[in-house]
Amino acid sequence: MADLFAGLSTSHVPAIGAAIDLGKTREPYWQPVFQGYEFAKRWIDEAKPDVLILVYNDHATAFSQELIPTFALGCAAQFPIADEGWGPRPVPVVEGHPEMAAHLAQSLILEEFDMTIVNTMDVDHGLTVPLSLVYGQRQAWPCKVIPLAVNVIQYPPPTANRCYRLGQAIGRAVASYPEKLRVMVWGTGGMSHQLQGPRVGLINKAFDQRFLDLLIDDPEALTRITPLEFLRESGSEGIELVMWLIMRGALSAKVKTLQRFYHVPASNTAVGHLILECQSPGGRAVQ
Repeated sequence: MADLFAGLSTSHVPAIGAAIDLGKTREPYWQPVFQGYEFAKRWIDEAKPDVLILVYNDHATAFSQELIPTFALGCAAQFPIADEGWGPRPVPVVEGHPEMAAHLAQSLILEEFDMTIVNTMDVDHGLTVPLSLVYGQRQAWPCKVIPLAVNVIQYPPPTANRCYRLGQAIGRAVASYPEKLRVMVWGTGGMSHQLQGPRVGLINKAFDQRFLDLLIDDPEALTRITPLEFLRESGSEGIELVMWLIMRGALSAKVKTLQRFYHVPASNTAVGHLILECQSPGGRAVQ
């Protein structure tokens, strides 16, 4: 059976991708950010996941106001890099895993999650920046990736509780996949930030650190945070943190923290990063 052995969360700031692409990672402003991912780079080369289920949000590239799926599962064999207005990032095409994606779609829909199945989809910085942070600059990504796009752009977004329960269902789906694969779930976006309006530049360090504490030890407590509370405490873009709850829900009830990193600022955003290892036999606890 497939083994979901760990999860990872990280911010996906577009300026981080630009800093990588333009060779600015050693500049004084950016160096502390990238230093926080050195452990992840070493660890991922040893962990060698076969498949990543990468939870992110599209930034009006694959989707638009004409079509806004709450949960969109990428089931294609390949995902081209999106042109977000200044050309595609110079990173490898993302290779999918259609067989596992189809299994996830069937399992999740039968558990009454209304997944949108997407067979053609360009992927933007929400997905590629996390890959670059953890894998660095490569000729090809060393694992398959199943994109899971979540609507956190257009209100109403899915609730924290719904996202956590979706993560639990993903964990069950992976556990029932018959091929022996090493699988990770990544939750991306956040942390607290607001990019427009009177509160532009908002960063709430206390909220972010409390979120990290509870995500590790008591994720159920986070499921009670409403979208309005996310807006008030973490800014208009802080709602992206619900995607971290999808990652956490897929893991075992108890996890081991292998890496915890938090840094302010990075292009008006609080950057957070976790690596969590499952602590139950077979990858995850029955939930």
